[in-house]
Amino acid sequence: MSETIIEVKDLSKCYRIGRNTSKGDGLRHVLESAVRAPFAWLKPEERKQRARTEDFWAVRDVSVEIKRGEMVGIIGRNGAGKSTLLKLLSRITEPTKGNIRLRGRVASLLEVGTGFHPELTGRENIYLNGAILGMSRVEIKRKFDEIVAFSEIEKFLDTPVKRYSSGMYVRLAFAVAAHLEPEILIVDEVLAVGDAEFQKKCLGKMEDVSQQQGRTVILVSHQMPAIQNLCTRCLLMDKGQLIMQGGTDEIVNSYMTKGAALATEGLVDREDRTGKGNVRITSIDLRDPDGNVIHEAISGHDVVLSLGYETKDGAEVNDCVFCVEVAKDLKNYFSLSSALVDRRPLSVRGRGRIDFLVPNWPLMGGRYHINFYVGSNKGVEDYLNDASVIDAIDGDFYGTGKLHHEGWQGVSVLVKHSWTKHEEG
Repeated sequence: MSETIIEVKDLSKCYRIGRNTSKGDGLRHVLESAVRAPFAWLKPEERKQRARTEDFWAVRDVSVEIKRGEMVGIIGRNGAGKSTLLKLLSRITEPTKGNIRLRGRVASLLEVGTGFHPELTGRENIYLNGAILGMSRVEIKRKFDEIVAFSEIEKFLDTPVKRYSSGMYVRLAFAVAAHLEPEILIVDEVLAVGDAEFQKKCLGKMEDVSQQQGRTVILVSHQMPAIQNLCTRCLLMDKGQLIMQGGTDEIVNSYMTKGAALATEGLVDREDRTGKGNVRITSIDLRDPDGNVIHEAISGHDVVLSLGYETKDGAEVNDCVFCVEVAKDLKNYFSLSSALVDRRPLSVRGRGRIDFLVPNWPLMGGRYHINFYVGSNKGVEDYLNDASVIDAIDGDFYGTGKLHHEGWQGVSVLVKHSWTKHEEG
């Protein structure tokens, strides 16, 4: 049986965050706090501090064992605690309680430029990272050419990394992390910054590190194909807790089912949305071009995807961007954006709706998920995955009475097209 290389027991991380107390906590909360910490409550300065802050458990009571040579995926919604767990495993942050036992050297790639000194060159940062991992200069030198070749930044090797683009940062950071022979490699979603070809190269390297070299890899990603292709085991997190672990297919299917259930909840009740909240989406409807609410989208018919919104206290919010993704089985089929199709600045006030007209609805019958994003000149205002569902039914998209070949059902976007035959000779 393989040796346990990572052992986590009852791991928790609590942050103290600020809160709005303009309306007071109420008598019940005051009494609860006094009972829980009676002596601290007697101190005036402690009472003031507690009134301004509250505890937020980013990770709570997580216990897991990972064997040497395993490639484990960690999945979950935004805010589930995945990145915090990786920071705890990487010893970037200390746990509030619980224990972590690591039997091996750890290399982590959690954010662009993690572990790099901006004033040092790429060459110097390779040696710096190797030293942090506990490697000798001889060991680093032996791997140096391989790292540079993989990162494809030889031309900029003696340039300070503060002048690197985010893509160059990622290339060098991953090359260093993967080639300096760590027993444990921890990688967050940061690979999404790179181009598609380099992402494929990195995924191949991680597979090689795990399967060929027998090293342990922990991967956090929202790209389910990558998780399914690379990982034999998965952990599913939600609200800081580990709610399931097991075979990759089983866990991914459970995650998708949970997303479908969330998409049927009312938007007002959703606590997993993020953003400043100056603009919030309050409803998502399907409409026909005349504005009437409809219940299904029909292939080939014009459909309006309508987002109801409300601004905080009815105030005006400037330079807004409304975006919508239509997805199925964790695959994004198409995206809509107010900023891509119109250069005019968009300002909203009070209540209203933004209607996206989709000519010739291009999807076959099935149930699709809606993700949305609202931004302004102040940043992200409202963001939510699996916000709603759309039911689509097959229509005569091509006007031929045939929508797809056998086996093509629900796997592609419909595109108007034609063909012409040309003979030579």
